[in-house]
Amino acid sequence: MYPLAKSLATSFEVNEVDFSSVFNALLEDNNTDLLVAELNQQLIGYVFILHHSAFYANGVIGWVEELFVLEEYRGRHIGKRLMEEAENLSKERGAKLVALATRRAAEFYKALGYSESATYFKKNF
Repeated sequence: MYPLAKSLATSFEVNEVDFSSVFNALLEDNNTDLLVAELNQQLIGYVFILHHSAFYANGVIGWVEELFVLEEYRGRHIGKRLMEEAENLSKERGAKLVALATRRAAEFYKALGYSESATYFKKNF
């Protein structure tokens, strides 16, 4: 997983030691789903989705924290299938909606039926 997560990062650096700690914590979190795509026993993509309650949704939402497919496998509907499975898991958990923030893949998500809803802000510590 670490090499894929590192490839996703463009505006920050993924530290392998910290990654291992966070990865293990996420695997133990009952509100987290991590789905992977494999080809010939090689990890080629993943989607990481969190589930939590939100007032604006009147219930649970699925928040896509990360979606990544290796560049050489893009255009083969792998990302689309990962998102479909993430949406299905969110529905099974009773989610009212799935949301995400993106900087580089807006057209991909629009093609999947997502609409632009807000501007995302962050503050690093």
